Amino acid sequence: MLNKVSVGVRNLQKYRLILGNELIDELEKLAAELKGIRICHVNSTQFGGGVAELLSSYVPLVRNLGITMDWQVIHGDRPFFTVTKSLHNALQGGDSSLIRSKEALELYETQSKANALEMDYNYDVFIINDPQPAAVRYFSDNTHAKWLWRCHIDTSEPDEEAWNFLHTYLKHYDAAIFTMAEFIPRDLTVPIIATMAPAIDALSAKNMALPRGLCREMTENLGIDRARPLILQVSRFDPWKDPFGVIKIYQLAKERVPGLQLALVGSLAADDPEGSEMYAAIHTEADKDNDVYVFTNLTGVGSMQVNAFQTACDVVIQKSIREGFGLVVSEALWKARPVVAGNAGGIPMQMTGNLSNYLVQSIEGCADKVVYLLKNPNIAARLGKEGKENVKRNFLMPRLMRDELSLVKRVLEA
Repeated sequence: MLNKVSVGVRNLQKYRLILGNELIDELEKLAAELKGIRICHVNSTQFGGGVAELLSSYVPLVRNLGITMDWQVIHGDRPFFTVTKSLHNALQGGDSSLIRSKEALELYETQSKANALEMDYNYDVFIINDPQPAAVRYFSDNTHAKWLWRCHIDTSEPDEEAWNFLHTYLKHYDAAIFTMAEFIPRDLTVPIIATMAPAIDALSAKNMALPRGLCREMTENLGIDRARPLILQVSRFDPWKDPFGVIKIYQLAKERVPGLQLALVGSLAADDPEGSEMYAAIHTEADKDNDVYVFTNLTGVGSMQVNAFQTACDVVIQKSIREGFGLVVSEALWKARPVVAGNAGGIPMQMTGNLSNYLVQSIEGCADKVVYLLKNPNIAARLGKEGKENVKRNFLMPRLMRDELSLVKRVLEA
């Protein structure tokens, strides 16, 4: 059988202190209408990356409503995940050469069949996340359940051959979910297509309120000089996050802000074979400068430490070239930190109003904005406060729960 992730317990009622009663009351009403329905999320890894981050909070919060929800993780070896990462990249408009080989496509199908055989099908609704497990629906004998495919990546300009290959399997779903309308391919043929943005959990260890002084002390224990300014990028070690561009941004900014430090905090995931190679390359580059620090989830920097870095830093960068949403942007804004980010994918959804002035296209433009915020801390503070309010209104977990459970109800009634 596929692994089922143990997720612990969350108390949804604590969100009443943050959001008030209206949304939580609406969720309880939805839960009553879905009583007895069994739902299962499926993805490709239980740690590392935004989907695992999201599900680790989302599943226990839904359970707290009295709804049965589980989380299964597919199996795969390095060759399989090399193919799925190539598919992921091609769907975002990147190189598609690997998936054009007959051997790669056969490997994807063979492992998908194996995963389909090992799934627990004792559910009424399956929500399959991203391309890696997308084909399990096609190879499943389950006919009574409803199947939803959730796409977390930017598919606005997919490689045509990669999309056509994936579309073969998506045709059999009852619904598809995208972060924004611009990501929906024009020829997608499923009965229901919905859009909903991801969300963060304000109550998690990664996002709970911590005193800034304590966070500075925590980063100091990891080698950061708390007396000097710090800029930060938190993300997977992935070319789409432009980590070498971030190092160049730091170098340009340091010419005007002497003593500047940069921390790159990244996660390594089992479903991303490119990650370890990218990490090694970044580390080699970082070793050339004593004020550039690289940390990972495999070296003791977990959720609480990421929280500390995001809270303690002076400016957060998210220099994505392509981005499905970018949970780390909402995480930083929730901590009232100013963010300078790539004008890509779902990031502009999070950076509205005055924050939109800090969406950038180039390395040089990003460096200029970073320097401006470092030299104008009052403006940085106002932007952080504005960003926190935007996250509170739009990107906390109860809103996502309402959107997804409402869609489940709609699909079941269709």
